[in-house]
Amino acid sequence: MDSETIVMELNERFAKPLPEFYNRRIIVWHDEEREFEDQIDDLELINARVVKLNGTNFFEVKKLIGFDDTKSNILLYNPFSHEKLEDNWLLDVELYSEEYRTDQISNYIQEMGLPDEPGIRKQVKLYKKFFGAKIRREKVKRLNRFIKKPAQLDMAVMSALCGLTDTNPDKIIRTVLCNGTDNETNTIYSDFVQYNADKSFWLMVEHRTGYFSENPDLKQLMKQIMFTAMSRTLNTQSFSELSELISSPHQAYCFDFVSEWLQSTDSDKLYEIARNIEDEMNLPEKFIRLSVDDLADTVCFPVIDEVILHKILTDINNNLIQTDRIFAIVGKRRNCVWYDNYKYYYEGILQIANMQKFFENHSQGFHTIDAGKLWKEYTDDYYIMDTYYRLFHLNFSESLKNYYSDLTDLFSRTKDVAEGLYSTKFLGQLGQNWTDVCADDLKDYGYIPGIPKQENFYSSQVSNRDYRVFVIISDALRYEVGVSLAEKLQRETQGQVELTSMQAVFPTITKFGMASLLPHNQLSVKVKSTSKTERLSVLADGMSTDSGYREKVLKAKNPESIALSYKNIIPMSRAERSSLVKGKEVVYIYHNKIDHASHTDEATVFKACDDAIDELKNMVRIIVNEFGGTNIIITADHGFLYTNNPLTEDSKVDKTSDTEQDIEYGRRYMIMKKDACPEYVIPVRFLDDNTEYSAFAPRENTRIKMPGAGMNFVHGGISLQEMVVPVINYHYLRNDSKEYKRNKEKYDTKPVLVKLLSSIHKTSNLIFALNFYQTEAVSSN
Repeated sequence: MDSETIVMELNERFAKPLPEFYNRRIIVWHDEEREFEDQIDDLELINARVVKLNGTNFFEVKKLIGFDDTKSNILLYNPFSHEKLEDNWLLDVELYSEEYRTDQISNYIQEMGLPDEPGIRKQVKLYKKFFGAKIRREKVKRLNRFIKKPAQLDMAVMSALCGLTDTNPDKIIRTVLCNGTDNETNTIYSDFVQYNADKSFWLMVEHRTGYFSENPDLKQLMKQIMFTAMSRTLNTQSFSELSELISSPHQAYCFDFVSEWLQSTDSDKLYEIARNIEDEMNLPEKFIRLSVDDLADTVCFPVIDEVILHKILTDINNNLIQTDRIFAIVGKRRNCVWYDNYKYYYEGILQIANMQKFFENHSQGFHTIDAGKLWKEYTDDYYIMDTYYRLFHLNFSESLKNYYSDLTDLFSRTKDVAEGLYSTKFLGQLGQNWTDVCADDLKDYGYIPGIPKQENFYSSQVSNRDYRVFVIISDALRYEVGVSLAEKLQRETQGQVELTSMQAVFPTITKFGMASLLPHNQLSVKVKSTSKTERLSVLADGMSTDSGYREKVLKAKNPESIALSYKNIIPMSRAERSSLVKGKEVVYIYHNKIDHASHTDEATVFKACDDAIDELKNMVRIIVNEFGGTNIIITADHGFLYTNNPLTEDSKVDKTSDTEQDIEYGRRYMIMKKDACPEYVIPVRFLDDNTEYSAFAPRENTRIKMPGAGMNFVHGGISLQEMVVPVINYHYLRNDSKEYKRNKEKYDTKPVLVKLLSSIHKTSNLIFALNFYQTEAVSSN
């Protein structure tokens, strides 16, 4: 700025009206750079006296202003700065006077509202290039509430370059590292260098992380942070090559820094960086030296999960299944940020541990001699093995979507272990015991006395109700899947849920099961010829029970009945669905997810079970919310047997009878002429012996040899998995119902209450542990 402009500006300032209670104007011209020191003596103002500080006249000037001349307007030229306020003789004058500056740095300071003190001025000068752009000055201006000292201005500049809205140093470091660990290609770090912020950055980094180098490198910084953090939970003494990358005094900070990053929205960047470090430093070979227990609490590197899984899967494939250890490890890793990447592996091995634990708890095997008692043991306890097996294969199928070369191969081999636990030890032993104890009853009666029969379903569950009933029949919803559905309904809906079981009619196939669920006095069969084959058709009191005729059978018992298909009503609008059931007293809804999946791809059956649970829960909500229904029964026509591995010849039997005696047969049943006597199967009294046919079933879980696919998913036989049919009675509780009001605490879902158990009441460092206990047991709500 030239002298003429300065004189003009100062004359204008002195010509302005004085503030209230002021009788003159004093303006202090700050010029720490001494840009106008040589020109001040020649400066002439219209209505003001020019006074210049020279370093030795502070007292003289103070006396002049305070005593000798108390009326003249004064321009006080001050080329000095003071580190300490107490060194400034004229501080009081400066505080009640006006300020004037002509340099660019002063303009920046004033524009951004920064404290005008020497340290701040020095830093603004350092970042003069950065502050050359108004948009960058605006960013710092928005952060000025954080800026009182020069170091805080450093933070503000770095925050602005990082695009942050505060001056949190951890966020600055994380943002820079998220942008890449190569100094040359990291655009944010390049800006630091361009605008002279790199030295401040590395000083901050050294103070917080302990990292220092004459030639600082972002990748080395990242390594030191990661390994220092890792040393908090992992004994690194065996990693001598990593010692230079670990700063013990900064362990707490690095651990917190990485922990916070792991929980942030930028965790994917940390994953990428960690992966690069793993590859560069060959970490898998280093971690493989340690035990699973050593690694269990460490989360910094994703490869740790792979090493843990590798070790456990290897043990499992060597038939070393340490159940309690697996439970503990999976429990710990579930809380780790990388868990979702390996979730299906962990959950898969957990199910193997569950299966092994089941056998540890039933080491005596299955030797119940009463069919009714064995049925109860299955519905109370043994069914859970079917669930464990189903969940294992669900997780195995999902694991194939994320390929980890070594893990995928190891996990694939564990299928044989799961198969041995389930097919050989469970199905084989339980099936043999069950076949032995039920064979006589099935031969004499066709059912197990004392257990509710599917044939009595309508009379015992539907016709005796004096209110509207909705019945959902899900094809092949076996008992263990029904348990999972009942538990989900109990947890997620406001209703009473009661789960019982009944025995499916033999053979346990759709046409017989569906027929037995309809109202009838007697079931019968007739041969139905088609263009290619002859099959049996099932009749209820002489009426066809094929899918298109079921509503007619229902209406014969109760005219206000209707039969609907889930797949047909789901796409409808709410009004369309509601109009169908309006005024109906009995509503049958047929659902077919599981059995349908078996006809397209057997391997998807377990996934279909999960989908069926969700769809049935959805149907319950529709009935409650759209149809106004409160009483719902969910059941099935039959269950199923499924084993994943290809069957051996030992698991199959030949149909040795004369084909002329055959009426109909499948993988798990045979219906033949009365005088037939096939080998390797057991007789089952067929439809109370009111037909001209005899029925037979293979023992245990063996299949009858037949051409074509479909050996893994089967039904039709007498295994508990096929015969035990779930019956879920669901009663929705309205908010105004007496039961809900009386037991509101029982039905309302709520969080558990926890209380502090630790005796620690004072924290002395950043890392500490607190123990809590849960005051009440987990329940359905």
